[in-house]
Amino acid sequence: MKRTPLICTTAAAALVLAGPAAAAPAAVADTARTAPVSAAARADVDADAAASAALKHVPGTVESLDKDGAVWHVNVVGKDGVTNSELEVSTTGAVRQAHRNRDADSAGNAPLVGAKTTAAAAMRAALAAHPGTVVSVDWDDDDNGAAPHWNVEVKAKDGKTSHYDVTSTDGKVSVSSDDGGNDNDSDDDGDGDDGN
Repeated sequence: MKRTPLICTTAAAALVLAGPAAAAPAAVADTARTAPVSAAARADVDADAAASAALKHVPGTVESLDKDGAVWHVNVVGKDGVTNSELEVSTTGAVRQAHRNRDADSAGNAPLVGAKTTAAAAMRAALAAHPGTVVSVDWDDDDNGAAPHWNVEVKAKDGKTSHYDVTSTDGKVSVSSDDGGNDNDSDDDGDGDDGN
């Protein structure tokens, strides 16, 4: 029992002799552990990461995904083809389930659940053909008799957004017929008016 006071006394003497430098490593370690991550070190979650995070939360098939401010809205059809979940994925990757319901017409989800090209594959195909950042992806199976496909919106570095159709069978990319492939969100003529 006499050893404990002797060890404490020896440690205290070592600190007095070594000075404040001996205690510095512990203070540095604590500062490094508790320092907040700088804004530059944090990266926003992109569309692919948002889809992955949503599918980890609710396994199934992504039906649509779009970014609204700092939040990704992701709709997932469950593996059963019946459950629909609306999820919100933050820029840090945190997932919150906003709504969940059961679809009475699970047969209507069969083409989506059975599609060879997933939402993630459609996004990668669109970006490979047209570099930029995916802003949204939507499953489209009611396009006036056209085969089911993905609509992918890509924002280029110059700020212009374009819409592409990606086939659900082989992932081929084409310019969307909806808007001619170019949705000009910027002021092209420099007059401060967007033309509307």
